[in-house]
Amino acid sequence: MILFPAIDLKDGQCVRLKLGDMNEATVFNDNPGAQAKTFEDQGFEWLHVVDLNGAFAGESRNGDAVDAILASTKNPVQLGGGIRTLAHVEAWLAKGIARVILGTVAVRDPELVKAACKAFPGKVAVGIDARGGHVAVEGWAETSELTAVDLARRFEDAGVSAIIYTDIDRDGVLKGLNIPSTLELARAVSIPVIASGGLASIDDIHRLLEPDCAILEGAISGRALYDGRLDPAEAMRLIRAAREARA
Repeated sequence: MILFPAIDLKDGQCVRLKLGDMNEATVFNDNPGAQAKTFEDQGFEWLHVVDLNGAFAGESRNGDAVDAILASTKNPVQLGGGIRTLAHVEAWLAKGIARVILGTVAVRDPELVKAACKAFPGKVAVGIDARGGHVAVEGWAETSELTAVDLARRFEDAGVSAIIYTDIDRDGVLKGLNIPSTLELARAVSIPVIASGGLASIDDIHRLLEPDCAILEGAISGRALYDGRLDPAEAMRLIRAAREARA
């Protein structure tokens, strides 16, 4: 199980939104590079970054902040938000992003996702953000008729490296992960699934380490890390112990 600390970027700052509302943003750090280094020093092995402005604009809006993050950490970085073309994908991978996350374009143009997977094997993830079980797009501003499972199944044989599944109704409000819906999705496809939205405390880590969650690749934590509800050292200790027990 991989625990991905999240850096959500708005206007060059590290923020957390409440229920995906750009007007409900709390600034936690105005130095994204320093935040990335902090997470590395705390023992995290990956970093999850989202360009929130880019998600609404349809193209990068926090490029300088992402560059600062890449310059500040040796950890692999997965990036989402506003990546809508093959040129966007290629440009970010060339800069050193380990994995790009395609969200809106996965709904609007699934063939582009398949083409990206073919061109860049192992480097493309799909972000599925759901509200009430239905996929939201354009920075969560619009909700489609498509269900999360239906969308995931479109990419079953495309070579997608992971699906990041976010329950918008829990994101940023510390209600706890939606484990039942996440497991339902993970069981419906062979693509590795990462849980996102609502991770609130060490209780969520314990839940993620139970046997039925072994099919998940990991989970993303944001606000709980920033406001101290989740102790990084304790979380990583539990995860390492679980890995050693399985080895």
